[in-house]
Amino acid sequence: MKSLRSLQILLMAATLSTAASASDDLFPPAQHSVAETHTAEAGASSDDSRSQAPSDLDRRDRIYYPGDTERPKPLFRKLFLNVVLDQKEIFTSPFHVNRHNALDWMVPMAVTGALIASDTHIADSFQNSRGQVRWGGRVSDIGASYTLIPIVAGSYVYGAWRDNPKGREIGVLGTESLLDSLIVVGVLKEVFRRNRPDEKNPGDFWGGGTSFPSGHAMQVWSIASLLDHEFKHNKIVGITAYSLAGIVSAARIAAEKHFASDVVAGGTIGWFIGRYVYDTHMSHLAHKHASLIPMIVPQADPLQRRYGVSLLFNTAAGN
Repeated sequence: MKSLRSLQILLMAATLSTAASASDDLFPPAQHSVAETHTAEAGASSDDSRSQAPSDLDRRDRIYYPGDTERPKPLFRKLFLNVVLDQKEIFTSPFHVNRHNALDWMVPMAVTGALIASDTHIADSFQNSRGQVRWGGRVSDIGASYTLIPIVAGSYVYGAWRDNPKGREIGVLGTESLLDSLIVVGVLKEVFRRNRPDEKNPGDFWGGGTSFPSGHAMQVWSIASLLDHEFKHNKIVGITAYSLAGIVSAARIAAEKHFASDVVAGGTIGWFIGRYVYDTHMSHLAHKHASLIPMIVPQADPLQRRYGVSLLFNTAAGN
């Protein structure tokens, strides 16, 4: 029995690691040249940007041009290719662990391992009344796909209608985060097949269930992570998003649909997916970072016979 528990904890560790190193040193953020930035701001086509492609190590197209996010064909093509790239990097990430991202692996592994051993005790600490289960199910619907998809779709529609790059980006990257989460959670549920708390032999792995990890937690935490990174200068957005994600996660336990380790594993992977999608595919059109731009201004006063130059710095506001 002890060896089986050790095997379960080891497999949980491998699961959490699938997203933990998605932004490690092997896949650093793309460094765009000044020429690329000017091309993006001019609204040039994506074909033009590929003429200034980054190195073979980083082949990611991180810029969403207005035309790409307003015409269906290039938008869907870009989404498909990005999701394929995401899945490749997520599922190969266990092979890229290094000293720089070791904590991203070790902390979730330790927490999940401890919760697996305590899942039954945590579940029994709830009242588990009929009303609790009913309300837990209703509250947890916030994290369902049919709730989150209209939200991100609405953000995209608003962005396209008001020509708002950030609104379009949240719609596109939110959809990508949800698709990534749905694929990852679908694969992992088939691998672990853990029985839910309200099923026969609750908590058993490879018993034919779909408890581990929590899909609701993974989806809602991926969107919360994306929003937090999108509005990193507006802390109230991140606090609100993470609070709702935490409520949804707790509600899945109250509804007897998941154990604590299920929601922690799903939420952790979802957070890493949201961060990865933002870091990899964010648009420079939607995020103009503050900078000091040096300007050389000639000075001439023929009457006073004064000639020279001045060095001025122009501050570009960011968001």
